[in-house]
Amino acid sequence: MAMAVHSGKGPIADPNVVPFIDVLLVLLIIFMVITPLTPKGLETLVPQPPPPGAQADPASLRTVVIVINRDRSLLINTEPTTEQTMGARLEEIFKTRAERVIFVKGDPDLEFQYVARAIDIAHGAGIDKVGLITAKIEAGQ
Repeated sequence: MAMAVHSGKGPIADPNVVPFIDVLLVLLIIFMVITPLTPKGLETLVPQPPPPGAQADPASLRTVVIVINRDRSLLINTEPTTEQTMGARLEEIFKTRAERVIFVKGDPDLEFQYVARAIDIAHGAGIDKVGLITAKIEAGQ
C-alpha cells in the first residue's frame, strides 16, 4: 500500500491496485488461451428414418451397419465377421465408395468397450464418420 501525507489533514491510506490488475489480466489471458483446448467428445451420426410413405432409394440400401451381439459376435450388415477380419472387410467394402460412413449397433447389455473397439477398427480402415444406432433410434422415435 502506498501512503500519502497531505498538509493539515494527516495521513491518507491509498491502496495501490496496479499489481492486482496486472495479476487479473494475466489470469484472464491464461483462461482465454486454455479454454479452446478443452477436449471434445466423440462425434456421432444418427440415422434419420425416411419420411412416411417414401420409398427407399438405392443409396440407403448401401448403408453399412456393424452389429455387435450380446455374445460379442460381429456382423457387417448380415455377414458374420471377426475383429481380425473386420478391418480388411471394411476396406474392401469402401474402396470404391466416396462417402465413408458406417453405423454401429451394439446390444443394450453389451459393455461400451466392445463398441469402442469396433469404432477404432473402422477408423483404422479409413472410415470418416461413424454413427451409433440405439434401440430408441431403431424404433423410429
